Amino acid sequence: MIESHDLFNEFPEHSETIRKLTLANDDFVKMMRDYDDVDHKIQRIEQRVEAASQLYEEELKKLRLGLKDRLYKLITAAG
Repeated sequence: MIESHDLFNEFPEHSETIRKLTLANDDFVKMMRDYDDVDHKIQRIEQRVEAASQLYEEELKKLRLGLKDRLYKLITAAG
């Protein structure tokens, strides 16, 4: 089974802060959408729904990690 990497699963202890940021911070919302889009692409590749090279998959995973780090900084700064 493919593991979900959505922010609420990644940072359950910050779920209330994430909810508040989605209501108050447009930049956070855009970055969260970008993160979710990249995560969805990775899930489709891992489920073999979409074909992709290993290099492309690794690039997507690095992008997801970078977005996750930036989102985490915003979450902890707001919490």
